[in-house]
Amino acid sequence: MLLLMPAATMRLFAEEKKTGTIELLFSYPIRDWELVLGKFLAALALYAGMLGVSLLDLVMLGFFARIEWGPVLTGYLGLLLLGMAFLGLGILASSLTENQIVAAVGAFGVLLLLWVIGWATEIAGPTLGPILSHLSIINHYDSFAKGVIESKSVVFYFNFTLLCLFLTLRSLESKRWRG
Repeated sequence: MLLLMPAATMRLFAEEKKTGTIELLFSYPIRDWELVLGKFLAALALYAGMLGVSLLDLVMLGFFARIEWGPVLTGYLGLLLLGMAFLGLGILASSLTENQIVAAVGAFGVLLLLWVIGWATEIAGPTLGPILSHLSIINHYDSFAKGVIESKSVVFYFNFTLLCLFLTLRSLESKRWRG
């Protein structure tokens, strides 16, 4: 996911800006938030389709062995929420640049930083450690992997995704006003 999500989102706005078709999108009778939400939902549908295909393997395995579906489905819910956060950041990176490669590398770099920031919690001390642990995007997935749905993790992923989409919207609006 760390490599695939930036690659899936790198063209969403960067290519539109590079080829000039973003002006055509701005002239359509849709609001900017509808444009951002439409591109996000399209990328999310692609990701959910990939998760659905991987779930088919477990269904086939279920014919031969007994599977505990509760933890499995909780893990898939966590993957879906984690993917939403990754897609939101990828769309934000794509809206900030005209170059697809810069968008992909930028999104990958920020996601990697948010991934490994949790590793420094023990050496950061008692005050900075909990803050770094909360900012770590992968630490919130641990409870889903264990089969537990924690509301703080669900809220974190939704807030992170909404923040990224909000910043994407502001980026596009500034492009409209700058010309």
